[in-house]
Amino acid sequence: MLKEALPKVITNLPGPKAKAIIDRRNEAVPNAIRCIYPLVINRGEGAMLEDVDGNIFLDWVGGVGVLNVGYSQPDMIEAVKNQADKYFHAMMNIVTHEGYIALAEKMNEIVPVKGDKKKTMFANSGAEADENAVKVAKSYTKRPNIIVFSGAFHGRTALTMTMTSKKAYSAGLGPYPDGVYRAEFPYVYRSPKGFTEEEAIGYYIERLKSVFEECSPAEYVAAIVLEPVQGEGGFVPAPIEWVKAVRKICDEKGILLVADEVQCGFGRSGKFFVSNYWMEAGCAPDIITSAKSIAGGLPISAITARKEIFDGITPGIIGGTYNGNALACASALEVIKIIERDHLCDRAKDISEKCFARFNQWKEKFEVIGDVRGIGVMLGIEFVKNKETKEPNSEIVNQLIQECVSKGLIIEGAGTNHNVVRFLSPLVLTDEQLEAGFTILENAIKKFA
Repeated sequence: MLKEALPKVITNLPGPKAKAIIDRRNEAVPNAIRCIYPLVINRGEGAMLEDVDGNIFLDWVGGVGVLNVGYSQPDMIEAVKNQADKYFHAMMNIVTHEGYIALAEKMNEIVPVKGDKKKTMFANSGAEADENAVKVAKSYTKRPNIIVFSGAFHGRTALTMTMTSKKAYSAGLGPYPDGVYRAEFPYVYRSPKGFTEEEAIGYYIERLKSVFEECSPAEYVAAIVLEPVQGEGGFVPAPIEWVKAVRKICDEKGILLVADEVQCGFGRSGKFFVSNYWMEAGCAPDIITSAKSIAGGLPISAITARKEIFDGITPGIIGGTYNGNALACASALEVIKIIERDHLCDRAKDISEKCFARFNQWKEKFEVIGDVRGIGVMLGIEFVKNKETKEPNSEIVNQLIQECVSKGLIIEGAGTNHNVVRFLSPLVLTDEQLEAGFTILENAIKKFA
């Protein structure tokens, strides 16, 4: 079975069938939708995919965090087929469909936002979820501004590309929406030289407070929006002591705290959400956005907040034709069942322990690895040219990506300097597949270090 297979490349990449399709892609699809991986998928199972030429790859990217439960889960396929036999679509502003209600009820049960009574609405993508969260926060607080962070990625809509830090994602598309202000994210590895972690956290809190003086008074800020683990920013986790301090600021200033869990949610952290850890520490967010692995590949996203927030907004500002599509709701309900039934949060902790042990061995062994970090199975390996200067090493990341795919392992880069290898494997990969991936990546590091 493919889901039990190990990586095996039998052709040069791309193989002849893949090359023909990639050539068609180049003619039919905008070049700006980039793809550097020389393969075309034919089928996928678990953490493995087979391309059209019969090459077998271990996928450590998982659709950039979409495939936490893996490719081709039989129960998901059956759930979607059963729903398809009834109807594909019911627009919630016209006719209620029960799948939307059932999924909202389940999300209200599992999503760790501040408050006892919760409500959930659905959208179609992570960017839509983040944009709707901001709309909800502004409408509820009656305030015009938000604060986001360096290294952030929140999407490519007009608002979310403004919220996103890296302007390569929005080059030439200004003017940007007003009222979006940026603070410095607690990137502890790159904090001012000589700082302890405690001193660094204090520094980053003061940098956040300075936004109230330099950009927007606190009484005009509706929300502070942050990723519990930054994705495109380099898989940088927000330290829990810093989150506690941010929560305190929000409570004192009447600001809503929004956790963007689009990439880090649905079991990847070892709990359903990173915000579960926040809740245990007494600093749960007011609003959580989620997407990616929510439905295992079908397009749907969610915004969850306490009842008083949703009940306090202006009618008509939220909604959309495809929001909460029936097929996607059916799939999402099954994804949650699979995560609970197969104990995938526990599996994430197990994989994480093995990865941290191996990656930290490499950190001691190789001068080019400066930092290993993350939460659960959302891990980053940061590559540098020199451990003392911490100069980013993007060249080796580009080399590693091409070398690994040629040996049957799919990895991806991240970070504002593209010097981080991200680890986002499906939570269903086997120990043998994990070891095979370790071997391929370590050999590649040896080759280029």
